Amino acid sequence: MTDHAGSSGPTHRRPVPRVPRALRIILPALLILVWLGAAGIGGPYFGRVDEVSSNDRTAYLPDSAEATEVQALAEEFTGSEAIPAIIVVTSESELSDEDVAALSDAAEELSALEAVIEEVSPPIVSEDSRAAQVFVPIDADADIGAVVEQLEQELSTDLPEGLTSSVTGPAGFSADLAAAFAGIDFLLLGVALAAVLVILIIVYRSLLLPLMVLSTSLFALCAALLVIWHLASAGILLLSGQTQGILFILVIGAATDYSLLYVARYRDELRHRESTWSATVSALRGTVEPVLASGGTVIAGLLCLLLSDLKSNSTLGPVAAIGIAFAMLAALTFLPALLYAAGRAAFWPRRPRYDPARAAEDASGTDGGGWGRVAAAVSRRPRPLWILTGLVLAAGCVGALSLDADGVPQSDLVLGSSSARAGQEALGEHFPAGAGSPVQVIVDQEDLPATADVLLAEDGIASVSVVAADSPSGSAPVTADGIGAQGPPGTPAADPTVVEGRVLVQGTLTDAPDSAAAERTVRDLRAALDQEGFEEVVGGVTATSIDTNDASVHDRTLIIPVVLAVILVILMLLLRSLLAPVLLVATTVLSFGTALGVAALVFEHVLDLPGADPAVPLYGFVFLVALGIDYNIFLMTRVREESRRHGTRAGVVRGLAVTGGVITSAGLVLAATFAALAVIPILFLAQIAFIVAFGVLLDTFVVRTLLVPALALDVGKAIWWPSRLWRTGSP
Repeated sequence: MTDHAGSSGPTHRRPVPRVPRALRIILPALLILVWLGAAGIGGPYFGRVDEVSSNDRTAYLPDSAEATEVQALAEEFTGSEAIPAIIVVTSESELSDEDVAALSDAAEELSALEAVIEEVSPPIVSEDSRAAQVFVPIDADADIGAVVEQLEQELSTDLPEGLTSSVTGPAGFSADLAAAFAGIDFLLLGVALAAVLVILIIVYRSLLLPLMVLSTSLFALCAALLVIWHLASAGILLLSGQTQGILFILVIGAATDYSLLYVARYRDELRHRESTWSATVSALRGTVEPVLASGGTVIAGLLCLLLSDLKSNSTLGPVAAIGIAFAMLAALTFLPALLYAAGRAAFWPRRPRYDPARAAEDASGTDGGGWGRVAAAVSRRPRPLWILTGLVLAAGCVGALSLDADGVPQSDLVLGSSSARAGQEALGEHFPAGAGSPVQVIVDQEDLPATADVLLAEDGIASVSVVAADSPSGSAPVTADGIGAQGPPGTPAADPTVVEGRVLVQGTLTDAPDSAAAERTVRDLRAALDQEGFEEVVGGVTATSIDTNDASVHDRTLIIPVVLAVILVILMLLLRSLLAPVLLVATTVLSFGTALGVAALVFEHVLDLPGADPAVPLYGFVFLVALGIDYNIFLMTRVREESRRHGTRAGVVRGLAVTGGVITSAGLVLAATFAALAVIPILFLAQIAFIVAFGVLLDTFVVRTLLVPALALDVGKAIWWPSRLWRTGSP
């Protein structure tokens, strides 16, 4: 391997300072060993993320939310941290006495399970006698997925033929989510890495180099996971399956993109410099600024999520920012050290050779490659091109107005078949659909009768009860006419449990707790209670969904403008210009609007999805704007570099020609990694996968290739206003 530090390429390339040969060996070797150690320690944590993560939606609500307060106080009334599982047993004909007896025996056997912390309720037969339900209180600290699976196995063997059973309720839906997220550690990671590997092999037509780039991404993820796991274990960060999946994709995609940028610059330097050390140092010089600017922009955009009321959003910011930081660090330390150690052999069988003639050709700008021809075509008629492109993208934005992002039922969060969803549907056919997931109202004891009257007056409330320790069932019914009650109308049939002068009233919903009708009932109930002037808080499953959606809408309204402002300031500092950043942000927002518009049409008219979470547009915006601006940064930093030497017009053409290949490859990689999220059967992740993957491809092939260069060519040197480059306007 040739390594003459004094070698240099064409005269326009900066000389590399001399470094002792021993240091040129020790430093790369030390970097490689450090990263190997980080990967070796962090790798085993892939299988341990579930130890420090939670998919409980209440845990991510702001502390000020009513549902959060009720969740915290309810345990004081019930004396239990149990999560209810509702077993629904149905039959085509009326249940016989033998069927009910068999179900009773099965329920008694379920009480003996270790994770069942209280007595299982006796079977409650529906009015049409074709269904029965049983309530099973499960320890909140248990593995809910494993317990639900055990319940299903016990029922399948204990129940007579002709009976169909399902496990639904909060425990059933939690088990569905756990099963859906179970593929994150290995399935998602394997699909993403395989997709990236295929793209890299096609791009480089080499085997060793793709493996080096892929190992850079994987090592960055291992190091990031090591730090994040310990922060989550210490309670500093919150992790969920959703956050974990996005972290994996972001780190792999970003680290690969930054690696592609370095590899392209390094290969170029190897043709211009005989020394691999000189090529390494020079490549780092040309890569550090755009990578730090790109990664810094993404990190700044992600940290804006800290302003979120929802902890699921606010915690994603620092988690993903840590991942991006390690992606940058690995691409700027581990990969350069690895490539320097391998030398030109890393590119085998297409080794780049020192070629002074090629260097002179590059310096003269006579590159005849495909991207050179694209750049020349864009430069011929830039104004009609950017106007036409802008109009097409603007038309695509119209579809975004039809996006239904007001929230989706909990039963639709998991794609594909669902035992909990089937059980919920069966429950709604034979019982009040809200059984097992009641509205919970905590009020002052003296307001109990009036509160009960308000609940009973709601059409969406089937029945009302109050938590009572001296009642065999743990709750006492409340009736409007006082039938069976110990006092006047609106009082319970047993003394309620009182905690600090307050009682817990529960209302069974007539509609499924995750339905729009149930949400209207809870909103109406809150309004009616507030109108009465009660000091009450309303919680439960439905209230949790309402508070989550409301907080998500608030976050979306607040954070999107903040992200735009932060990115705009960063671009102004990076490009030393005011006009260029405004144009770049405007084109990226236009690209996002088009992606969201196309996604709305696909979701509603092609895939017939039930809607979207309010956080979908927010996440799509943060990822697309923060990541999409990366490619504009890659392009415009090179354009600025070339404009200093050759003038703005030639700089735009040369910048597009030089960066076209690497940015296109990076866009394909990032789109492929985000598309891999679709293998996890979660509606939210599937929608984010489509929006970001499509948006990145749109940004790569349309915005960065046509719109931005055409705009820059049409505006001319004024794009650098008010920097010195605008004032001089010449190389």
